Amino acid sequence: LELIKPSTAGQRLGAPESFGVSTLEPGLRPPAQPPGRQISIRVQMLDDTQEVFQISQRSPGKVLFDLVCAHLNLVEGDYFGLEYQDQRKMMVWLDLLKPTVKQIRRPKNTILRFVVKFFPPDHTQLMEELTRYLFALQIKHDLACGRLICNDTSAALMVSHIIQSEIGDYDETQSWQHLLHNKYLPDQDALRDKIIDCHRKNVGQTPAESDYQLLEIARRLEMYGVRLHPAKDREGTKLSLAVAHTGVLVFQGYTKINAFNWSKIRKLSFKRKRFLIKLRADPQNAHHDTLEFAMASRDCCKIFWKICVEYHAFFRLFEEPKPKPKPVLFTRGKEKKGEHRGEKHSKILSNSSMSPQSSSFRSQVPKEVTHTHTHTHINTNKHYYVFLYSLQYGSPSSSADSPLASAHVLVNGTGSVNGQATASTGIPGQSPDGRLPSPLTSPLLTEAGYVRTDDEDEARRKKFPTDKAYFIAKELLTTERTYLKDLQVITESFQSVVGTDEALPDSVRNLISTNYDPVYKFHQGFLKEVEQRLAQWEGRSNAHIKGDYQRIGDILLKNIQGLRQLTVHLQKHSECLVELERASRSSRRLETLCRDFEQQKACYLPFNIFLLRPLHRLLHYKLILERLCKHYPPTHDDFRDSRAALAEISEMVLQLQGTMMKMENFQKLLELKKDLTGIENLVIPGREFIRLGCLSKLSGKGLQQRMFLLFSDSLVYTSRGMTPSNQFKVHGQLPLYGMTIRESEEEWGVPHSFTLFGQRQSVVVAASCASEMERWVEDIRMAIDLAEQSSSPHADLLSTSLTDSKLSEDGGAEQESEEELCGSRSSLERHGHRGNTTMHVCWHRNTSVSMVDFSVAVENQLSGNLLRKFKNSNGWQKLWVVFTNFSLFFYKSHQDDYPLASLPLLGYSVTVPSESENIHKDYVFKLHFKSHVYYFRSESEYTFERSMVSCSGSGHVKTCSRFLTTC
Repeated sequence: LELIKPSTAGQRLGAPESFGVSTLEPGLRPPAQPPGRQISIRVQMLDDTQEVFQISQRSPGKVLFDLVCAHLNLVEGDYFGLEYQDQRKMMVWLDLLKPTVKQIRRPKNTILRFVVKFFPPDHTQLMEELTRYLFALQIKHDLACGRLICNDTSAALMVSHIIQSEIGDYDETQSWQHLLHNKYLPDQDALRDKIIDCHRKNVGQTPAESDYQLLEIARRLEMYGVRLHPAKDREGTKLSLAVAHTGVLVFQGYTKINAFNWSKIRKLSFKRKRFLIKLRADPQNAHHDTLEFAMASRDCCKIFWKICVEYHAFFRLFEEPKPKPKPVLFTRGKEKKGEHRGEKHSKILSNSSMSPQSSSFRSQVPKEVTHTHTHTHINTNKHYYVFLYSLQYGSPSSSADSPLASAHVLVNGTGSVNGQATASTGIPGQSPDGRLPSPLTSPLLTEAGYVRTDDEDEARRKKFPTDKAYFIAKELLTTERTYLKDLQVITESFQSVVGTDEALPDSVRNLISTNYDPVYKFHQGFLKEVEQRLAQWEGRSNAHIKGDYQRIGDILLKNIQGLRQLTVHLQKHSECLVELERASRSSRRLETLCRDFEQQKACYLPFNIFLLRPLHRLLHYKLILERLCKHYPPTHDDFRDSRAALAEISEMVLQLQGTMMKMENFQKLLELKKDLTGIENLVIPGREFIRLGCLSKLSGKGLQQRMFLLFSDSLVYTSRGMTPSNQFKVHGQLPLYGMTIRESEEEWGVPHSFTLFGQRQSVVVAASCASEMERWVEDIRMAIDLAEQSSSPHADLLSTSLTDSKLSEDGGAEQESEEELCGSRSSLERHGHRGNTTMHVCWHRNTSVSMVDFSVAVENQLSGNLLRKFKNSNGWQKLWVVFTNFSLFFYKSHQDDYPLASLPLLGYSVTVPSESENIHKDYVFKLHFKSHVYYFRSESEYTFERSMVSCSGSGHVKTCSRFLTTC
């Protein structure tokens, strides 16, 4: 008897065998990879076949994942993941952000498994037959290995549908032989007759219908999609924890004995081997608001905590309790997370502290699929992993009031000094009582300058389109305007100030103009096309002409194809950055010219950031197109062009991703170098910046605040110096090679402390809170691993004239007076040094940021009009606001060449106003730090959610990660 082999996915969908898996969509192209030595990675598919993929050793996990999805021609890859057994013999998920080779120590001996990671409650949310087929294969695997526990009837029914899918209609001999040669259940023999009876009833079912029926039965089972994590309760009873779309589940054996909905959970955390679930206050149960479970190890806790974070980020509830919640949910260690709550103007709103990071993700703003017939919302975004990584970080509490808590008027050149205003800005001088004015001293930013636009704005909003695609297109327009202004800083401002001086070598001048001018010219035309299309969409021009103008994908496709012709120029931008830095090092005059240029109003960011803008903009196009494609149904007229444009820009991003990551690291090292004194050889090949921020160092004089900088080879600690520019003075360096780390809370009696044991010295430090400690410890351990993998330790960073023994440990940092700090120009700026650099903001806010934070902040850049209101004012003022580099920059309009004020967001919280604040307007969010409060109002739900994302992406990581789930 010839046995019928189960059909493959490609055969199921009618594809020729040589073509592999096929769907109705065009074939997916494999992603481009960064240069480097190729390694082979073996992946086991859901049909138990194995494929070998070649990736660059520098490729992040996402490249491998995308290769697998491209091999399968899988569009809905969001539900899947790659898992493997690590060196601890524990099953873990491949982190799509981190390099694959740094996670898989022995790639030749490791087999990754491509499996379903997120199980939706309703399989009808799966759009493609291929996706449902892969889910059916996962159910088949879970049944066979005994993970999907169910009663005999359900088991027999499911196996009958599997057989119907594989061999077709019932045939007595064939079905019996098929069951003899294939194992679907651990105890299959006892159920064989029952399976045959069920199979007999499936006559006429197609494979797709069989998959549907299989998933319909499976989704109703208690163990559907459940992975058990062994634990014990406080009494030592053996239990298991699991996570599902609804929340955290507790099992005893295979029986669910408790479930904690996301709406009931206030905070999730772990400490060593203890996993903690803190519940919201319940009037009916005043006890046991914190549940504690013991797991086998800290690693087990961390693995389960992380999958909880990921599940909560992927699934979220539409409706939750009405009482005002406290701003916490997920924590790393004891880190707090925000929580969702309903508001009249948004289905999903959150309340938490801001931080720089989330989200992955390289974050990315998640795409969404909404089904009105279900109460669960799914973020089906291939790149959600970016902000998930950032969820590992929390928001430290601020220690003292800081000038950076309030918005500062920018004075890069001609602003007021010591409260005396220049005529060009109209900034008032001192008040009659002799005090310096508020930091927001521009008429634009004061009560006197308010323009009350409520009625006008309401009328205007009602006239304009309400389709989400329109607001996505409008985001393209507003951010393109800002991008063109940023290019103008290079092509016009820099060229006119520095480019005309003989100190700039001709080779560098020509290199910059040759490779930026064509890009600027191209985007001028691009912007005009977008402006014209939006005007047609809004009906402001040629309204009488009937045409298909309510779309943007065609313009994006045309211009992205045109942008590909400029790839040769984009590839040269990294060379421009390197050559300009090299020329500045060899010419004191050029260095001074560049420093002076950065003090001009138009150069509102470090100039090197502008040089990287074209590479960052490619990423923005990709994120916009992903949101657009997720919004459109496949039948929409604009879907095909949008999808094609997304494929084009994705290829460009992957092609230039390696260059972008290198240049971001290079730019950050250059920026830190300007803030430090007493350090040499900071910028060398192979050194990577990882984290900077405040820790307290324990010495003979007690705990003293220090600024620590973590690199891939060393840890440097500094304090605010007494130099004219208030640079940070280096006190010491700890090489990471051979370093060990140990928690020291009990040893020294200092909360959140840990000891760093170096080869030459040991240092005891303390973080401001548990979450800060977790972030530092994890990053330092990762950096130690990097250093151990390096062939040899890097050279000393310290100047030869400065050794640890000669440095004063007093700190002796000269603090600026409150008047100077809150004035429109600080002493830092008076000495030609920016006072709002990331390092200085972290010092004042007693917090830290990592390179991952910077990467996520890049993705969350946004521009557009917002209405702004102060705490005690009545009217709303319309401003053009740019979110970038952890700050808000305020303009009167998008046509302005420079911002009038800025607000650094590190440490700020982003929330929605409470009822008691009497903000009776839609789409309002609130920024606050201690006593500083600002309200901002958006024109639509989409722009409200995007603004929340960008604010939190520009602020502190925890908020970024939380609000990325709303858009």
